Amino acid sequence: MIEKLKSGELVPFIGMGVFKDTKNDEGGQIPFDSDSMILALNGGRAMSQRLMYEYSRAAMSLEQRKGRAFIEQMVFHIFNAKPYKTPLVYEWLKQTMPPYVIDLNMDDSLLKVYEGVEHFLVTGVSRIMGGYDRFLVYRYDVQNKVYQHIEKELLNDSIPILFKPLGCVVPEKNFIVSDADFVDWLTEAMGGYAIPPFLKGYKEGKSYLFLGVDFDRDTFRMVANETTLGLKDGYLVNDKEKITKKEEKFLASHQIEKLETSLNAFISK
Repeated sequence: MIEKLKSGELVPFIGMGVFKDTKNDEGGQIPFDSDSMILALNGGRAMSQRLMYEYSRAAMSLEQRKGRAFIEQMVFHIFNAKPYKTPLVYEWLKQTMPPYVIDLNMDDSLLKVYEGVEHFLVTGVSRIMGGYDRFLVYRYDVQNKVYQHIEKELLNDSIPILFKPLGCVVPEKNFIVSDADFVDWLTEAMGGYAIPPFLKGYKEGKSYLFLGVDFDRDTFRMVANETTLGLKDGYLVNDKEKITKKEEKFLASHQIEKLETSLNAFISK
């Protein structure tokens, strides 16, 4: 598996669950699932049962009441205001430095893994005018430690590609977080506009290692389906002891095997 990660045959796909044991320097929990994300967005307060179902729904309610800028500021604050140690999964990736990684998290932990090498960064965007593309492409300048926006046609596999479809705190604050964001992004994804042209061919026939990903909600199953379209098979490692029938169906249809191990036990092997 390690050799397949190094060669790019097996692609890491990282979800919120990798933050389960991660707290900031003041003891605050970094969101690791939908409930903890809602609490973080809403100042530590729970919301109605209907809104607690999924954080995108709660974020949409907060956006309608407090404005889009509030949601963007809260997400940036959650992942950027107070320092925290890089989750172990990202530290583990330093051993292999895969040439292609998909990361659903909106912080910059993955970028820190690759800060010593040139790489491309592809981040998702939503609800924009002037075109259908729902992504931005950057190239990292190691010498000056800055990301430079480039045309999508310049993307290639000569250096690692980091794909963060739900956005990132850097180099620009673009986040797919509310229902409206996901609807827009997924609509264009189904039309082929959420992934750069190069990646459409590059990802064909890949296997995926899903780490800390929860497929219980429709939204994340749809995001995973669109970003891994054409996959060969895969493995799932998370800390859930039982999975729902919807999850079972999704895993079976995508030939993904859930490994019977915890996330920490897996990466410590």
